[in-house]
Amino acid sequence: MRIEYVGRDINIRDNFKNEVEAKISRLDKYFDEDVDAKATFSVNGNFKKAEITIFLKGGAILRAEETTDDMLTSVDRAIDGLISQIRKYKTKLQNRRQGESIRYEHIQEDETTLEEDFVPEVIKTKKIGLKPMFLEDAIMQMELLNHDFFVYSDAETELVSVVYKRNDGNYGVIEQA
Repeated sequence: MRIEYVGRDINIRDNFKNEVEAKISRLDKYFDEDVDAKATFSVNGNFKKAEITIFLKGGAILRAEETTDDMLTSVDRAIDGLISQIRKYKTKLQNRRQGESIRYEHIQEDETTLEEDFVPEVIKTKKIGLKPMFLEDAIMQMELLNHDFFVYSDAETELVSVVYKRNDGNYGVIEQA
């Protein structure tokens, strides 16, 4: 697995990279060697956040993030989360066979996967009229509705966009390509 390390407002030292690489190597048995991963680290006060993203062939992405008071603990918990995702979605991943980048023989069955009778389905369809508006107006509308996101037609670009509230209290925008 090839790992890219990113530090947001922190420097990542080589000895820390080595420790993280040893921890992430727990995942090697699940993936082929040519899988790319990105490990992002940030600090907010006493909280240390580790975010690990794995890019599989065929476009599938596995991602986990954890925040604790110790960076290596955050890494361990994020890896545990990834392993849980792999186990939970083993059957779905096998059925899709996206690029054959996961080694299925190493994945233990998860009881929730085996006993899963519930198949999520679309139970509601909502049609909306998109009015052209500026980003600031879309944020205000989202806040007035007390929603986490809002779909609108950008008045400047005339493209469909989505503004959403991030966990850190800021906003993000998804723009149509």
